[in-house]
Amino acid sequence: MNHLGARLYLSGLFLLMLAGLIYGFAWGDFWKDGGALMDNPWGIVSLVDVYVGFLLFLGWVWIREDLLLAKLLWAVAILVGGNLFACLYALFALGQSQGKL
Repeated sequence: MNHLGARLYLSGLFLLMLAGLIYGFAWGDFWKDGGALMDNPWGIVSLVDVYVGFLLFLGWVWIREDLLLAKLLWAVAILVGGNLFACLYALFALGQSQGKL
């Protein structure tokens, strides 16, 4: 995959995640639906999987970033905003990569 392909891929994931969040917040009940998810063992496994993925991604962020404030801000954004912010960070990192993938 070249640089343009990577940008298109990450932008597509960002838009998909944004659409999913808009749908969930517009038509779902976060507390009711979240409660149902937590009543299901596979719902718990899925949530653990998501947060392990966030923490794995944050490990990369902490390695890349020099400033503690940047590390903390990205960590909060990703843990609260999910993969929407992970996509933004990946696009940001891709822009700084000078074409090195």
